[in-house]
Amino acid sequence: MSVSEVAGPGGRVLSVDAYRGFVMLAMASAGLALGQAARLHPGSAVWQALRSHTDHVAWRGCSSWDLIQPSFMFLVGVAMPFSYAGRAVRGVGHAEQVRHALVRSAVLVLLGVFLASAWGRQTNWAFTNVLAQIGLGYPFVFLLLGRPARDQLGAAAAILVGYWLLFALHPLPGTDFPYRDRGASPGADGLTGFLAHWARNANAASAFDRWFLNLFPRPAGSPFRFSEGGYATLNFVPSAATMLAGVLAGERLRSGAGPWTKVRDLVLAGAACLALGLALDQTACPIVKRIWTPSWAVYSAGWACLLLALFYGLIDVAGYRRWAFPLTVVGVNSIAFYMMSQLMKPFVAGQLQIHLGPAIFRGPYGPTVRAGSVLLVFWLIAFGMYRRKIFNGPRKG
Repeated sequence: MSVSEVAGPGGRVLSVDAYRGFVMLAMASAGLALGQAARLHPGSAVWQALRSHTDHVAWRGCSSWDLIQPSFMFLVGVAMPFSYAGRAVRGVGHAEQVRHALVRSAVLVLLGVFLASAWGRQTNWAFTNVLAQIGLGYPFVFLLLGRPARDQLGAAAAILVGYWLLFALHPLPGTDFPYRDRGASPGADGLTGFLAHWARNANAASAFDRWFLNLFPRPAGSPFRFSEGGYATLNFVPSAATMLAGVLAGERLRSGAGPWTKVRDLVLAGAACLALGLALDQTACPIVKRIWTPSWAVYSAGWACLLLALFYGLIDVAGYRRWAFPLTVVGVNSIAFYMMSQLMKPFVAGQLQIHLGPAIFRGPYGPTVRAGSVLLVFWLIAFGMYRRKIFNGPRKG
């Protein structure tokens, strides 16, 4: 979560900050509203490709936009070995490290609930926000820090196999299943036969939420029935494996191996995960981000490894650093940037219209101008924080 601190003999791994900044800018940009602009060009293959890759897939499959959240969670794992090793060097004991991890976990979960409740009339006890998901899995990942790689790999495999079994053994909907009441329909999203165990709102995780979320206070006469997007609280379980993949990558970056050897290893790991994820999609369970299927956890970790290899190779190994400065400014204050993007977009857009004129966001490309302008304001705020050395977490090096 915090900026990567010291990377052994080589100093800071600036690429981790830059990659995180890239992810946060993408997340906050809302795709620059290119999906809306693409509607003006129905016959253009380029515009339609932009449209498909600046939005989530409906259920099964993957677009570029779907890789934002797993990249963020992967980078949490990458930073953890640096962060906690740095604290150990400063003399922070194990008990204090545990306390820090638990406090961070609680804060992230509560921030996620806060964001889910921001526009409601009462607390919305929902845990599918990325911050809440990270917070729920964080203590478990912390417990595996410093363990041998085989233990971390074994834990990730056990998580994914166990989660697969949870879905595979859950009964398929019977003829009396209340599809309409669950926001589902038989055979939706093309998942039939055995793959129907991972159908939208008719799976083990959605059944868990119909029990779990109704334990919390809810508006009178409004029990939780289903998630509109099919997202589930239990996603934090397999996404812990995503963070563990990041921990393994972070440990590799901290190792004494040669820089290009690290790049090679990240590329090989990424390619292997992509191949395994695709194979699982065709045989064991579909690639579905919204319920973080095991195949998705493996497949998305593959892309995250390849992107980290690209950023690390360009910035820290080849030394091309200047271009990454705008990304680093955001990467060192990722949580603040995320909170701004979630809470302040309407306010900032309104202020821009007040001071620059109500027509600034009109016209066919008005939504794109609006998204870009608001993003620029957020970046300038992050730049001000950067100049004043205000960061999300401890910084060293």
